[in-house]
Amino acid sequence: MQSSVTLSLSQPAAASTIPKSNYTVNHSLPFSPSKPINLRFCGLRREAFSGFSSLSRSQPPQSKIHSNKINSAISASLSDNGSAPKSFDYDLVIIGAGVGGHGAALHAVEKGLKTAIIEGDVIGGTCVNRGCVPSKALLAVSGRMRELQNEHHMKALGLQVAAAGYDRQGVADHANNLATKIRNNLTNSMKALGVDILTGVGSIMGPHKVRYGKLDSPGDIVTAKDIIIATGSVPFVPKGIEVDGKTVITSDHALKLESVPDWIAIVGSGYIGLEFSDVYTALGSEVTFIEALDQLMPGFDPEIGKLAQRVLINPRKIDYHTGVFATKITPAKNGKPVTIELIDAKTKEPKDTLEVDAALIATGRAPFTDGLGLDSVHVERKRGFVPVDERMRVLDFKGDPVPHLYCIGDANGKMMLAHAASAQGISVIEQITGRDHVLNHLSIPAACFTHPEISMVGLTEPQAREKAEKEGFEVSVAKTSFKANTKALAENEGEGLAKLIYRPDNGEILGVHIFGLHAADLIHEASNAIALGTRIQDIKFAVHAHPTLSEVIDELFKSAKVKAQVSGPVSEPVAV
Repeated sequence: MQSSVTLSLSQPAAASTIPKSNYTVNHSLPFSPSKPINLRFCGLRREAFSGFSSLSRSQPPQSKIHSNKINSAISASLSDNGSAPKSFDYDLVIIGAGVGGHGAALHAVEKGLKTAIIEGDVIGGTCVNRGCVPSKALLAVSGRMRELQNEHHMKALGLQVAAAGYDRQGVADHANNLATKIRNNLTNSMKALGVDILTGVGSIMGPHKVRYGKLDSPGDIVTAKDIIIATGSVPFVPKGIEVDGKTVITSDHALKLESVPDWIAIVGSGYIGLEFSDVYTALGSEVTFIEALDQLMPGFDPEIGKLAQRVLINPRKIDYHTGVFATKITPAKNGKPVTIELIDAKTKEPKDTLEVDAALIATGRAPFTDGLGLDSVHVERKRGFVPVDERMRVLDFKGDPVPHLYCIGDANGKMMLAHAASAQGISVIEQITGRDHVLNHLSIPAACFTHPEISMVGLTEPQAREKAEKEGFEVSVAKTSFKANTKALAENEGEGLAKLIYRPDNGEILGVHIFGLHAADLIHEASNAIALGTRIQDIKFAVHAHPTLSEVIDELFKSAKVKAQVSGPVSEPVAV
């Protein structure tokens, strides 16, 4: 399940700038790698599939992977995991074994660093155990259910299908089994490469020092030249909402699918809320959205959001209340339903009271950073997030980087997506091993796995026009429809739109937004183009197989009207 994207645009004067290539050589470091860099900007590295945070720091470890007792001097368990300097137990210690920590650990070993990773709950973090992975299993079921239930769609394909049904426990087992498989694969991939997995809650005890173990025990201390914080996030529950885990739930509970209520209210219409509305309505529930802002799907490009509402909301058993806060939610008790008290978001006057069978709280996520011991290195959190600069270096209360301390993923709040955490972790390893690297967050794609899907990268049209007004350039928009795509029509899935926001003067891609069949898979051509600084006038000559959905993007780039015809990557720096 994707978390909400919190990418904010900084003021031009304060923005850091980087070259489009993302790379500069740091000549001040004692060495420069001679081998080419091989970055895998993905959520789960391929090692996770080779046969292969909603955590509470008070929870006891559930997976005993490595003994808490280790010798003061630790040698590499495998030759390809490097050897630690004599003055440290490890080259690198990572606190948190989610997707971000896993990606950083594997890249660290690839670069020859002696590495340990600390996990107090289970390997895989939120994404694998309570997020991206199990939610995709549920959405796979909802997609098939929708197709089987759509008599008109089936008839158009010449198919006749009897009434479709489902086994709730079987669906839940599918999600749980997938999470277990991926978790085991991640664990095995790290162990096979010699990453030491230390079980316990990790906290910083000072420069280069990390404690790990149970909270009620002295624990053990390890030292490392560099430390990465990758502790993730947990569901955010606003004040006044009582979560009982049965009738008032978060995404953590919903993914277990212990019940399918007849009527469920979903508080929040972002990625998480939209995906669960897709699941619940496919399985027979009626849904009511409660959104604080004046429109549904506020984080999406407005034009895409409007089309998505027409397809994903209006025809389904979904109603909604916008511009309201849920100030109090009481779980069902003694035969009484869940009650939700609504007030006007602007006037704060009482608006309505709803009675439903269940309520899902999908109001975003909060950083999981309590108890990290950041005060020992003079770091003050901001709204729970660990402050970092564009290189993910942790900043102290004066705004200066803390030497050899980094923070990646949801814990720093730059972009709360699993694959963004992994990319940040890989970027940090590049810096540690002597190759300066700054990640361009505007090149990181995001997706909502509804049916059809929504994906995006870069700026929305309002954001692009605001930027253009400040910096003095023109913005153009190109669009193409899935109804003109042969493969989409063959699938009888012609509902969809792709939108390109660009600079007509130099061909720079500012943003791409897609709503339609397999949109989440189609976005990467655009995101890679932004990351590499490829101009539209060059990428429009790329050849796409016919008939494929990728031709939607091909036609999108070809329809753009660029004034300049000069080839080569965009040379202007971008803000991070």
